[in-house]
Amino acid sequence: MSGSLPGPARDWTVGTAPGIFPFIGHGIDLVRRPLAFLHSLPGHGDLVEIRLGPQRAWMACHPDLVHQMLRDPRTFDKGGPLYDRLRMLLGDGVGTCRHQDHRRQRRLLQPEFRKARVADQVSLMGEEVESVCRAWRPGQVVDISATMLDLSTRVVSRVLFSDSLDTATAAEMRRCLATVVRGMFVRTVMPVDALFRVPTPANRRYRHASDRLRAIVDAAIAQRRRGTAHDDRDDLLATLLAATRADGGGTAITDQEVHGQVLTLMFAGAESTALCLSSALELLGRHPEEERRLHSEVDAVLASGQPPGPDELPRLVHTRCVLTETLRHRPPGWLFTRVTTQETELAGHPLPQGSTVMFSPYLLHHDPAVFPDPDRFLPDRWLPGQAVAVPPGAMIPFGAGSRKCIGETLALTEATVAVAFIARHWRLRHLPDYTERLRPAASLGPRGLVMVSEPRTRPPMSTPPPADSRAPGTTVVPVVHNSRTAGGNDVRDA
Repeated sequence: MSGSLPGPARDWTVGTAPGIFPFIGHGIDLVRRPLAFLHSLPGHGDLVEIRLGPQRAWMACHPDLVHQMLRDPRTFDKGGPLYDRLRMLLGDGVGTCRHQDHRRQRRLLQPEFRKARVADQVSLMGEEVESVCRAWRPGQVVDISATMLDLSTRVVSRVLFSDSLDTATAAEMRRCLATVVRGMFVRTVMPVDALFRVPTPANRRYRHASDRLRAIVDAAIAQRRRGTAHDDRDDLLATLLAATRADGGGTAITDQEVHGQVLTLMFAGAESTALCLSSALELLGRHPEEERRLHSEVDAVLASGQPPGPDELPRLVHTRCVLTETLRHRPPGWLFTRVTTQETELAGHPLPQGSTVMFSPYLLHHDPAVFPDPDRFLPDRWLPGQAVAVPPGAMIPFGAGSRKCIGETLALTEATVAVAFIARHWRLRHLPDYTERLRPAASLGPRGLVMVSEPRTRPPMSTPPPADSRAPGTTVVPVVHNSRTAGGNDVRDA
């Protein structure tokens, strides 16, 4: 795969991936060895035919082809087996709706995600990450995957609903998100409905988790509607409910649309940010020199020990480089689909209306022609003045074009606040006694990642830490479930 821009006489190559199994297509490869399978595809062409179950699909392996798709959302619309199933769960929210509805929905939500609005939410991000870290003890074994998902769920629930979800509800939402995303991926690579109508334990868990996610959102909306004048809060749910009354003079939206938007934003905002955070912390734990440089920066910028505010965020240059490189190295959304709305062609190959076309940010982010040493974790790639020119469509952790993720600024700000504050006060070390687990197909992030917390300082907290009956240095080993962590969310290019 070449990262160079093609000339006017570019000769595209089109091929077919080998190893198609009857009925399941390339589903086994995508579930069991997704990264190896992805890396093999450019050897078969710039555009490669694969099979999702019995369905034919086309993988765009060249960044220029991906750029062409993302810049033409009218022809390459949100669709395919993944979005068909996401719509069943989330409805037609901003991340799943068709092209003709997207502009109206995005205009409604955009003011809540502008940089000035996100800056107002930095303090609540700091409060939540400080609350999470306050529970840690020296020598404690921390389930990073679950903890970061809990953190991001709490932040996004406050952005949506002002008040964070109670502890029990947040924990239930975290479990449901993990189950749904894992089940969604399997249903995407093997879209054979008969397989998922069988009442197996996995199918029952998926249906229960889907139902509970919808119920949690319904309860939050109903509670707000029952509120009185003192519930006139300045949050995203208030914006949506005002739109049902057309308070701004526009066209009123339906209660069903409110439900879809809230569920979509909660689903995407919690899971994707959590994967970025857990991956960043794991990569830092495996690269001590990068960790030392991060510690040096946060010690200087966050000398008070408090979470960063809007004034400190621009000074966290290396922290942001760490996160950008994490998103390149392990993009949380690593497999995306589109469907053609009319006859067209890609790489000179004719595609009939209704064709499923796919692209993988992971594959593009590991193109050695664009990113030398693509498998190495090198945050300096993104230092001001040192970042190489990246062709359009080659670095797309948040998508591109009109469907670029609406929550990009919010997610990066939250991740910066969290990583900086954690690095200011803690080191996280991998446990040598734990065998590294295989990453699940649904996620490129760490699975069941547990790390030992080591305090770097005795920071001043905004409130004293709770009393703890354990002796200092006690190692607390939580139950690490065999179930896979959440990942692979495909709503982030909203």
